[in-house]
Amino acid sequence: MSRALAAAVAPASAWWAGSRRSARGAVLGAIALVTGLGIVTGMIWTSPNSPAQRVEDVVSDITGAQRLTTERNELLSASVTTQKKLDAANGKVARAGFREQALRAQIAELQGQLAASRTELSTVKAELAQATAARSTGGGTASGGGSKGGTSATTPAVTAPSREQLLNPASPYFGMYTAQSPFNWAEFDAVSKKIDATPSAAGFFSGWDEDFRASGITRSWQKGVLPMLTWESRPIGSANDQKEEPEYTLSSIISGGHDAYITKFAQDVVATGLPFVLRFDHEMNGDWYPWSEGINTNTQGQYVEAWRHVHDIFEAQGANAYVIWTWAPNRIDKLSSDRRSLEYLRSLYPGDDYVDWVGMSSYLRPPFKAGQEIGFDQTFSATLGQLRQIAPGKRILLAEVGASEIEGHKPDWLASFFRGLNAPENADIVGFAWFSMTVTSKVDGELATNDWRIDSSARSVEAFAAGLHTPGGRFTKGG
Repeated sequence: MSRALAAAVAPASAWWAGSRRSARGAVLGAIALVTGLGIVTGMIWTSPNSPAQRVEDVVSDITGAQRLTTERNELLSASVTTQKKLDAANGKVARAGFREQALRAQIAELQGQLAASRTELSTVKAELAQATAARSTGGGTASGGGSKGGTSATTPAVTAPSREQLLNPASPYFGMYTAQSPFNWAEFDAVSKKIDATPSAAGFFSGWDEDFRASGITRSWQKGVLPMLTWESRPIGSANDQKEEPEYTLSSIISGGHDAYITKFAQDVVATGLPFVLRFDHEMNGDWYPWSEGINTNTQGQYVEAWRHVHDIFEAQGANAYVIWTWAPNRIDKLSSDRRSLEYLRSLYPGDDYVDWVGMSSYLRPPFKAGQEIGFDQTFSATLGQLRQIAPGKRILLAEVGASEIEGHKPDWLASFFRGLNAPENADIVGFAWFSMTVTSKVDGELATNDWRIDSSARSVEAFAAGLHTPGGRFTKGG
């Protein structure tokens, strides 16, 4: 290389050497700066109050809120589902309670029937043994007076007043329904003790899927009380709100579809040979039973036809010598407007030749209107007025009565009830039968429980006893 060239190159080389040192410094400075910034940035973003931490916290809060919302919605849904299940369970419990009450009553009744059957069986066995012994010795049997077929000398006959005496008693009847009587007298006797009076009549029910319950009649007269049988042309187990019974329409009765059953029933009445009150297909002016007109395919005029048909079969069998036929509609002022009129009720009356007593069902039943009268007149007078126009001169049986404890009117109502019964203008009332039971049923679509019992409360027992034993009253001995 020439000197000139070397001289020319030398400055450039020196410059480049200086530039390389500057570049390394710049690179190192840049690295140091980036590293420092990284450290500072790391410290900032990892500090508790860093933007990153705040963003993370916000994201975490949103996620937590969403989770809580989801959990709340799930719990809410589970709560609603649980409440529905609870409501359904409560409904089932209420219905089960009502069914249990009915089943208990049926069980008690069957137990009473079994006890009565065992008693009757023992009597028959004793009679058979005596008859066998008498035949073996060549002797005869001693017959009790008045009992069909005779009884042994050691077994008292079941006796009763004549039907004619019962139709026009010296004093009015105080009857009572309990869940078990006349097949079991435990509750009947317990209530009697509380009010210091034994009822003179006992009410019970029977359906058209049952034969004539002779034990109910004989057990009543063994106790010395008048049997009052409510005979319903439907199965005994049907619910009270069951209006449709296709096998038990009025037309099926009129056309003879049940003649074999009715005839056998009447024949058993004759074989028993004891009188009783027969309340057949009651409350026919309402719209809740399958024998009401306008219900269960029944048409106008069929109720009277069906009544007369059954009555005529009894007459042909000789059963009417023992039966007090009682026609008992429902209290009219509690019915729908189209069923309240005198003309409507008159259209359901079978006629004087087919009816011995007229009667009615009537209760002190909620709801009550503010300021309304609560007493005998408000409960009975409207219906009594129609009965007296339809069947003048007929004795009147308050065939099914009761008072609810709801709202606390019962004691005062009872005082008015007995004042009404003792009033001279009501002397044609031959008696009453108190429905002494607690019943759960549907009212306006809702389950409601009414305690109709005489002994529903201490105040009610006191009021009932005071009314029944009113000095000089019709129910007071010697009154």
